[in-house]
Amino acid sequence: MRLRTFMLGLCSASLFAFAAHAETITIATVNNGDMIRMQKLTDDFKKKNPDIDVQWVTLEENVLRERVTTDIATKGGQYDIVTIGNYEVPIWAKQSWLLALDNLGKDYDVDDLLPAIRGGLTVDGKLYAAPFYGESAMIMYRTDLFEKAGLKMPEKPTWDFIGDAARKLTDRSAGVSGICLRGKAGWGENMAFLTAMDNSFGGRWFDEKWQPQFDQPEWKKTMDFYVKLMKDAGPEGASSNGFNENLTLFQQGKCGMWIDATVAASFVSDPKNSTVADKVGYAIFPDEGTSNHGNWLWSWNLAIPASSQKAASAEKFVAWATDKAYTELVASKEGWASAPPGTRTSLYKNPEYQKAAPFAAPTLAAMDAADITKPSVKPVPYTGGQFVAIPEFQGLGTTVGQLFSAALAGQMSVDDALAQAQQVSVREMTKAGYIK
Repeated sequence: MRLRTFMLGLCSASLFAFAAHAETITIATVNNGDMIRMQKLTDDFKKKNPDIDVQWVTLEENVLRERVTTDIATKGGQYDIVTIGNYEVPIWAKQSWLLALDNLGKDYDVDDLLPAIRGGLTVDGKLYAAPFYGESAMIMYRTDLFEKAGLKMPEKPTWDFIGDAARKLTDRSAGVSGICLRGKAGWGENMAFLTAMDNSFGGRWFDEKWQPQFDQPEWKKTMDFYVKLMKDAGPEGASSNGFNENLTLFQQGKCGMWIDATVAASFVSDPKNSTVADKVGYAIFPDEGTSNHGNWLWSWNLAIPASSQKAASAEKFVAWATDKAYTELVASKEGWASAPPGTRTSLYKNPEYQKAAPFAAPTLAAMDAADITKPSVKPVPYTGGQFVAIPEFQGLGTTVGQLFSAALAGQMSVDDALAQAQQVSVREMTKAGYIK
């Protein structure tokens, strides 16, 4: 009996010592549905890697960008894994702020990553971030409300059709807005949408000499159309609504249409969370006779800061969260429709996914339609679809986003917002040396 007690005590002490020596990695991520789902499934990673513990820092999108950028630029070392977009990856990799992912494991199929997504995360032949999910943008709409209003979504809708339909679908007495669009200020919030919208109107941020274009007819037409449409057919307080807020509104049946990231499709069609799950149709992002569908192409990716002292453990987690096996794990727990979209060719060839996800084909079509090397129908000196791939865009885009959000809220006129956007853009681009 004494021997058994001694042995049990020895085992308990060993387990305690082992747990005490487990390495903890800290992961900064965004508070959207796919990332929250990943956190819930982390036990699977811990079972496979009992010597690694995980600590999460989950933040709203704008806050995440601000804190991660500050930490990585100052080599603070607060995070071992950061969730960043395909905007940051090439810029930060060139500044040696990220570690190359050279040891994702023999079973990690890098060649299965969609070429457009993989290309945006590769610098000098090396992968500097692994995509958790990828997206373009498309229209999600209520098929029942369209039918009731006698409307039919065209195969290639124009903005004029969207504006007319949104006004017809609006029923204030029933609490239904005809359309929900991003209004919350931020380079990755309202400016992601408005930049894509301006692209589709034939506009651009800068001409070939880096001169800002907010004083040109395309931006004027874009902003006039957007602000008037949201006043006539948008929800109350639209200037405070970003991706998550509009997702909630649509799921609650309060939007006739929502134009946003394709990744939202799995949430609006999920009967566990969406009251309109069986009443959603999908269509390509609108244009205005330009054959430009916004060129929105984005991925949320996991990257390892060069300042991390736990890179080996961090890379094991990155491999786990972005591997094909993780997709199968999600499918086994929540169904194939919930699998992270937009990163792997194999997913779109999977008959089970095709059957479970009515949005699979429209999502892939939207991503295939995006060309971030030619974001505008006019020549530009930059790449990027719903963003401009230069370091200065993060700050400049947020400043312009605040002006445009104020115009949406009625705090200033569209003309004043555009004039101030032009002024601040000229000043910042001159200071940065782009304008000679």
